Amino acid sequence: MSAMVLAQEASNINAGLAAIGYGLGAIGPGIGVGLIWAAVINGTARQPEAQSKLMGIAWTTFVLVEVLALIGMVIYFITG
Repeated sequence: MSAMVLAQEASNINAGLAAIGYGLGAIGPGIGVGLIWAAVINGTARQPEAQSKLMGIAWTTFVLVEVLALIGMVIYFITG
């Protein structure tokens, strides 16, 4: 095999590895979102009057966690 063919095959493997890496990286934000909303549900069940404060905090942290997933997806498409 020539060096050109080896380089082309290596780039194909790297694209697949990038997809696997992003998939594994998306697990973290998925778990984070689940923990955020589980905490809101538990907090609201314990103190219903605190629901408005909890929802504000939950949406803020939800956005921060999702931005991490979106940044990972953008990096995947830039490098792929």
